[in-house]
Amino acid sequence: MKVDPDPSLVYRPNLGKERADYRNYESGSLIDRVFNTYKLMHTNQTVDFVKQKHSEWSGCTHTQKGVMEAVMSLDQLVDESDPDVDFPNSFHAFQTAEGIRKEHPDNEWFQVVGLIHDIGKTMALWGEPQWAVVGDTFPVGCKFQNSIVFRDNSFTDNPDDKNPIYNTEYGIYEPNCGLDKVLMSWGHDEYLYRVMKFNKCSIPDEGLYMIRFHSFYPWHSHGDYMQLCNDKDRLMLPWVQEFNKFDLYTKSTEMPDVEALKPYYQSLIDKYCPGILSW
Repeated sequence: MKVDPDPSLVYRPNLGKERADYRNYESGSLIDRVFNTYKLMHTNQTVDFVKQKHSEWSGCTHTQKGVMEAVMSLDQLVDESDPDVDFPNSFHAFQTAEGIRKEHPDNEWFQVVGLIHDIGKTMALWGEPQWAVVGDTFPVGCKFQNSIVFRDNSFTDNPDDKNPIYNTEYGIYEPNCGLDKVLMSWGHDEYLYRVMKFNKCSIPDEGLYMIRFHSFYPWHSHGDYMQLCNDKDRLMLPWVQEFNKFDLYTKSTEMPDVEALKPYYQSLIDKYCPGILSW
């Protein structure tokens, strides 16, 4: 699959915002909220913390519900790490899916991924703080790269940042070990990936990579951590980049007609992740 290395050059809908206006972490009406969320994230996301969250959530023992119910539950959530929008995440789910449907009308699993990619954020509705749910992800257990948002002033209280074992390019990992063997900061990406695998959903590997790594901006948008990637990661990267342009550049205050769209997307859910899932 060939895509432009800069996803925004391929797909930039006319939503009244220029490319430079997206992911602005320097100014704007939401910047204080955003920085505070990342400060807490970058203080608390350590190797030990991530291992603890894997233990707590990977067994999918918290509840049972269908995927559309999970999508609509995002009505209750405004992502405190997002500098671009201040409306419930459920609208973003349909905006992303519809953007993909427009450009990829025959790729149903891709459309499903667009709809569901953020539903792991339901952890925040079950008591997890947003800094352990939302925002950009990054590997723990190795050197924090400069491309991480707020890298210069938000990791000062993270004990791993002072641990020499974790402060080399590879840290606790082997060269080209593959991202599957890398501990990522805990959040909705990894959680939803675990839910999809646990419930044996039929989304292909390309879609699972989109789910698992769509918030890994230091990798898919800045080219960092390539020393940890194996051949499969490099093969999947263009798919994650293709997804990113819809995840980011379909954000708009123009709300989709959710009720009109739900029957179509329910039919796709019934095909790729049907029934009641364990979460």
